Amino acid sequence: MMPHPALGFAREIADQLADPAAVLGSQAASDWRRQSLGHGVPGIALLHIELAAAGLAPWDRAHAWLSAAAAQPLTSGADSHAFYGAPAFAHTLACAAERLPGAYGSALDALDRQVTSDARRRLAVAEQRIEAGELPALAEFDAIRGLTGYGAYLLRRRPDSDTVRAVLDYLIQLTEPLTHRGETVPGWWTASGPSGRPDDRYPDGHANTGLAHGIGGVLALLALTAHCGTMASGHREAINSILRWLDRWEADTNRGPAWPYWVTLPALRAGHMPVGPQRPSWCYGTAGLARAQQLAAIAIGDRRRQLAAEQSLLAALTDPVQLRKTTDNGLCHGFAGLAHIAARAASDALAPTAGQLRAVLPALLSAVYPPGSDPATTAAGLLHPPEPGPGLLDGAAGIALALLNPSGAPTQTPWDTCLLIV
Repeated sequence: MMPHPALGFAREIADQLADPAAVLGSQAASDWRRQSLGHGVPGIALLHIELAAAGLAPWDRAHAWLSAAAAQPLTSGADSHAFYGAPAFAHTLACAAERLPGAYGSALDALDRQVTSDARRRLAVAEQRIEAGELPALAEFDAIRGLTGYGAYLLRRRPDSDTVRAVLDYLIQLTEPLTHRGETVPGWWTASGPSGRPDDRYPDGHANTGLAHGIGGVLALLALTAHCGTMASGHREAINSILRWLDRWEADTNRGPAWPYWVTLPALRAGHMPVGPQRPSWCYGTAGLARAQQLAAIAIGDRRRQLAAEQSLLAALTDPVQLRKTTDNGLCHGFAGLAHIAARAASDALAPTAGQLRAVLPALLSAVYPPGSDPATTAAGLLHPPEPGPGLLDGAAGIALALLNPSGAPTQTPWDTCLLIV
């Protein structure tokens, strides 16, 4: 059986990302890029670890990229998060260690202790904020910078730990309503704009629905922990509370449901938030939210809701209007991310939706790597301006990871657990 062209393209990307010094050049000294899972060295290392685990590339490349990340001390504490610093490197190192028994053990144990300590500090700060009656910041709880991201890592490494349960207790409390300026708002209402910074366009803040920065990520983590049998008091009720919120804001596009990226206070008062054509991405939009809802439905045993979530995803991935809004190929908000979510969702989907989701994979993959393209030229094009470069979320490494299993087969490593889709 001939290999899928997308697999050859993914391997070509990896070949062009083989040498850290050659890829990074003068950027090798950038402390930010060295520690960034989304845009720098740890994310590129994931690609080489996945290929080595599959027997498609030497482990030497993976070791070289891991060494590049660990060449200087890693940031921890308040300036780190799941996608930067010690927690980011811990995720990557764990992917390698799980396929190389006995390797990296002491380093990973030290990182686990650091991540646990940092999560505990964040929980203490969040508790102080709650006691003061203040609104949370996105970075307190989201999947990229907040406690949801920490929970995703610790669920994988220490699923039965007290820290995981403390994170769950915190997230469950986050679903309880608050009063803000005389209005009842959800507990994840933030005073900032969607960027996490004050924004005159959002004078009263907003409720973020995204998987990367909003309640979608919280829902996914609550579902994933339930799948693992790790539950806290009020766990199921919190899942249902988030699902009811999403039901409230679901909009009919005439081609399937969609959800606003965020809800403002005027919309909350009116009970309506217009949803125009928008890209159905991982970070924001129908693809990420549908996967989170599918996972939640499976966790609570609701087959009707599970089927609805799967059909929502299928509708988004076959809607020309929404697909035209998708203008790049990356994992975060591009076609590679859509293909990877479709593959992950199909592996859990009910019949016949599972087959229908797998059937859309060729078209999504062709959008990333058009048939007949030259692998070397196309890969090189991803690595030079104005393209986003070699990183995981927007760049070539993430695209390659999504293409390594073009038929939707399971991955060799849990590299995508940081995305909260599995």
